[in-house]
Amino acid sequence: MAEQTASGYIQHHLQNLTFGRLPTGEWGFAHSAEQAKEMGFWAFHVDTLGWSIGLGLLFVLLFRMAAKKATSGVPGGLQNLVEVMVDFVDGSVKDTFHGRNPLIAPLALTIFVWIFLMNAVDLVPVDWIPVLAATITGNEHLAFRAVPTTDPNATLGMSLSVFALIIFYSIKVKGIGGFLGELTLHPFGSKNILVQIILIPVNFLLEFVTLVAKPISLALRLFGNMYAGELVFILIAVMFGAGILALSGLGIALQWAWAVFHILIITLQAFIFMMLSIVYLSMAHEDNH
Repeated sequence: MAEQTASGYIQHHLQNLTFGRLPTGEWGFAHSAEQAKEMGFWAFHVDTLGWSIGLGLLFVLLFRMAAKKATSGVPGGLQNLVEVMVDFVDGSVKDTFHGRNPLIAPLALTIFVWIFLMNAVDLVPVDWIPVLAATITGNEHLAFRAVPTTDPNATLGMSLSVFALIIFYSIKVKGIGGFLGELTLHPFGSKNILVQIILIPVNFLLEFVTLVAKPISLALRLFGNMYAGELVFILIAVMFGAGILALSGLGIALQWAWAVFHILIITLQAFIFMMLSIVYLSMAHEDNH
């Protein structure tokens, strides 16, 4: 999928397949970044949604297959892999989560495996999936991004889901009064009721910012790291299309080096998102204030 310029090539690879209301009033796919922007809030990134759902189903099917074929004898390769991941996540939850909630371990496992699978798509050469999509549709200018976690809509969607659970369990465990008390009576306190009332706006401002920062930091950390990794792969791909033998050779070396290093990044980012989710949910279950 050749573009006329390196800038055009990069912009094309960073554009999502967007579906929404066109300027004509009809619903359809955007044919340019400007048209996608005009669609506004209710536009859908079809590639992000498709890959997210597809990889989520892959996760469910693989684990279901491992569960159905599980044996107490000599385990197969898939069962070994699943058991290792389950033990790893279970150990992380036991070390970090100090409450009692049967939802946390399955949630942590889902977060880790699902994000890892979405991140891992970044290891596929940048042109393969877009070219395949263009070939199938017959549209050689089709915009198609294959890594869901390079889309802030996806990372914000996951982080806001965790945030909703944080709010839910904070209110369930501490009560609405305890939850509001955490937002208004900390970190500054006083035995004088009048002084405490005066400090409520200051406490609320500080604690509310801290609360809202949780989903934003979760989303932007994952998005920023994966977006940067995708951009490096695209820049390396530009070297291949430069038509200079020396740059092509350097591009091959950089491609392999960055791919090996990126394996650590995609695993680490899935782990960090999982661990921070566990920590935040553990804090939501604490009622000792």
